[in-house]
Amino acid sequence: QVQLRESGGGLVQPGGSLRLSCAASGNIFMFNAMGWYRQAPGKQRELVASISRAGRTNYADSVKGRFTITKDNAKNTLYLQMNSLKPEDTAVYYCRGALSSWSAYDYWGQGTQVTVSS
Repeated sequence: QVQLRESGGGLVQPGGSLRLSCAASGNIFMFNAMGWYRQAPGKQRELVASISRAGRTNYADSVKGRFTITKDNAKNTLYLQMNSLKPEDTAVYYCRGALSSWSAYDYWGQGTQVTVSS
């Protein structure tokens, strides 16, 4: 059973930056794809960014040009670099790992809170 653990969240002012990390207890190369999701109070969980095993990336329109998803297979860690943060980016951020296609059997972390406020 692989565990995913996010870190790096916190309070940041608008326009600031944060880097989230998602450390896996096993080899992340086993995942066909990994992603970052977020859930704001009263809203559904939404995809922020994803990366395939081959390194192909996909971003939500709301974060394109501001966020960058990367992974380090040697460190078994997924990252999300977030720049030019806005108050609407405030949410709990989760990482997700899929062994094949996205499914209900995917692995999820416990989440890390990101708050953008002055």
